[in-house]
Amino acid sequence: MKKDKIVISGINGFVGHHLARELHSIGVSIIGVGREKSINTEISDIVSEYHQADIIQAWPDIPQAKAIIHLAGLAAVGPSFESPQLYINANSAMVTNLCEYYLKQVDKPRIILISSGAIYDSNQTLPISENGKIGFFSPYAVSKVLNENQANYYRNRGLDIIVARPFNHIGVGQNKGFILPDFYDRLSSLKVNEKTIITGNIETRRDYTDVRDIVRAYRQLALEPNLKHNTYNICSGKSIAGSEIFNILKNIMNLKDVEYKIDPSLVRPTDAKNIIGDASRLKEDLDWDPQIDIQQTIVDFVKSKV
Repeated sequence: MKKDKIVISGINGFVGHHLARELHSIGVSIIGVGREKSINTEISDIVSEYHQADIIQAWPDIPQAKAIIHLAGLAAVGPSFESPQLYINANSAMVTNLCEYYLKQVDKPRIILISSGAIYDSNQTLPISENGKIGFFSPYAVSKVLNENQANYYRNRGLDIIVARPFNHIGVGQNKGFILPDFYDRLSSLKVNEKTIITGNIETRRDYTDVRDIVRAYRQLALEPNLKHNTYNICSGKSIAGSEIFNILKNIMNLKDVEYKIDPSLVRPTDAKNIIGDASRLKEDLDWDPQIDIQQTIVDFVKSKV
């Protein structure tokens, strides 16, 4: 029996690894796309094909796929302020090249376009549903709203495009630049008798979901034949302060005496105090709920570092 083919762009990244494992668990044929010369060795045994491509320039020739899950893109909010036009150009060019390629194909796959919960205006009633007010507070958010507008255009041209809006996600394999690996790096680098780390404002609260729950939602969105909507939040529906993540992590690492000190120069005055998403639509349509609590996520992260 011929297996369904699912394409993952950005497969060598943090989320790509987890998504490849999730799809492998259900027996589909995985095709990876990335800028790197070869597939990462950690997932090379479960990927059927790998295409090296700079999809800012062109989408590779991959016809007859069941679905495309488009993870590739410039993803960190902070650096987008330093390179605004790069984020807007790169993230929109990838979507254009992907969609123009499949417009020309007889067999048109479902395309899962990964947007972000970061596009919402945090100054509104919580939790935030898919109908929440959109904000434009970073070049990254602007690029993602542009991607969603592109999705609307190509949907009108006949492509089956589903927009996923994941809120913050963390887990094993995440690199520095995000809260959990950054805390781990600082705690594991403490010198003898050093009992304090310097942070930004980690008392703000965010809606965090384990990356394994996130990719399970991507898999369901890619393969469910009859979806009722074209946009879905993916989130836990509750928030946790960065300081709570810090406390859980330091206890797991047996560094209970370590404290944090906020450096006012690292505090962004525009940072929202609290963000919570509403994933009721995903629950109703696909019976999706997050299965892994934040404590387990952090335990697994630390274990992976040993």
